[in-house]
Order: sequence, then C-alpha cells, then structure tokens
Amino acid sequence: MLSFLGLAARPEFAIADVDCRDDHRGWSAERPREDVRLVLVRRGGFRRRVRGVHVDLDRTVGYLGLPGEEEHFAHPAGGDRCTSISLTPAFWRAMAGDAPRLERTSLYVDGRLDLAHRRLLAASRAADTDYAATEGLVSLVTDAVRQVVSTTVPESDPAGAGDRRLVARARSLIGEGHPAAEGLIPLATLLGVSPYRLSRAFTRELGVSLTRYRNRVRVAQALDRLEAGEPSLATLAADLRFADQAHLCRTMREHLGHTPTALRGLLTTVERQHR
Repeated sequence: MLSFLGLAARPEFAIADVDCRDDHRGWSAERPREDVRLVLVRRGGFRRRVRGVHVDLDRTVGYLGLPGEEEHFAHPAGGDRCTSISLTPAFWRAMAGDAPRLERTSLYVDGRLDLAHRRLLAASRAADTDYAATEGLVSLVTDAVRQVVSTTVPESDPAGAGDRRLVARARSLIGEGHPAAEGLIPLATLLGVSPYRLSRAFTRELGVSLTRYRNRVRVAQALDRLEAGEPSLATLAADLRFADQAHLCRTMREHLGHTPTALRGLLTTVERQHR
C-alpha cells in the first residue's frame, strides 16, 4: 500500500513524502510517466529495474527516472519511505541543459546530497514554496545533475560582471514588487536565466541566498507597516505574500530576534521617547 503526502508544489515541480508498506518480493510494473523523477530513500529500501538492469536502493543510493521509461519495482525487505520529486521536462532541461547526456540514472547519496535533501525537506515545512522550497530544490537537483549528467551545468560567468548586472536587475524587481518576483522560477524566467544561475549569483554577489534577501526586503516592509500602525498581522502577512501569519512571525523572529507583536511594542516605545 502506498500513501502520498504532498510537501510542496509549483507548476514546474512537486515534492511528496511517499510511504510504501508493500512486502512483495516479485516485480510490479509501473506505467510510463511523462515527468522526470528524483527519488531519495529516507527509510528502508527497494529494487528498481529499467531496461533489464536492476539497482538496490536505500539511503545511500537514489535514482533519476526519465520520461517514457518502463519501470519495475520490488520490495523484498518490506516497506520504505522516500522523498519523490517530480519535475516537468522543461524545468529539467533548464537545470541540466537542453540535451543532457546521462552517465547513469542511479545516484550515490553522499554527504552533500544528503544534506541538500534534508534542507529541502526543512524548506518545504517552512511554507515558502515559491522561494525557500524552490531554492532548496534547485540546490538538490544541481547536486544530482553534477553527479549523473556528463554535459556541463549552466554556470555563472567567471568574470562576475554578468552576475552583478543580474543581481541588480533582480533586486530592482523584488524591491518594486513585480509580479514575477513572487517566485524564484518566474523571476528567473523573466530575467532569461536558469533558476540555478540566479540563485548562485545572489550567493556569490551578496553572500546570502536569494530567499533570505527577498525575506529581508519583506521584513523591512513589515516594519514600515508596523511603524505606521498596522493593526492586523493576518492582513500584513497576506499583503506581503507570506503563507500565513505564523510564517510572518517566524521570518521576522529569524531576521530580527523579535515577533511582530514585540516589535510593535518596541517601535511604539521608541516613538514615545522621541516626542
């Protein structure tokens, strides 16, 4: 028996927690799919067979599934729990290149990939799919691409001038509240670069992730509103595109060390002291 729990989703990808309780030793066929799948085991293990070749999968070995493949699975050791990441072919090409050549479809889950996986799950729980989860996904997929794709991953320009211009344009769009700046993927699309390049450029140029920079801008906007006397945190969270009021509170505490309620009190105290 399989159970799926959706963790995060956008038109370009979906992340799910998959719990399998099957214990059959024989092979079961799955219908060919149209998406690209990156599957990482979190508990237990199982077998996958494609084109007559089977691989034993566990926490140290995951797999990359491609569109149109005829897959067979077996669970000789009992159940397992996995993270299944579904990517549209277009998003996969944006990450791996227009015509990626794969050396293999099995993935060795080294420490770097394991950490990227755990950070993605943490970002998915943070309820910020458009930035935190997307940036975590980009990091994880990039690590996988570097391992199995023999063609070159699109990189930033070595001189850095292009990255500086790119970051400046992105910062301007984020600051002015452009609709495309509501998510990493639409922002990268508008700027004509891959999500990987845009994310990497921010880290190189500013020393912080794009997600953290965007949240920094939203935190400043929230402070402006609190200073102006905004009475409703729910309205503030909705206007600034936070997932909910709790997400707003967590983000402001992370950046400022105080909740919005405490900050309102601090700002009011400062204002009274200067009257």
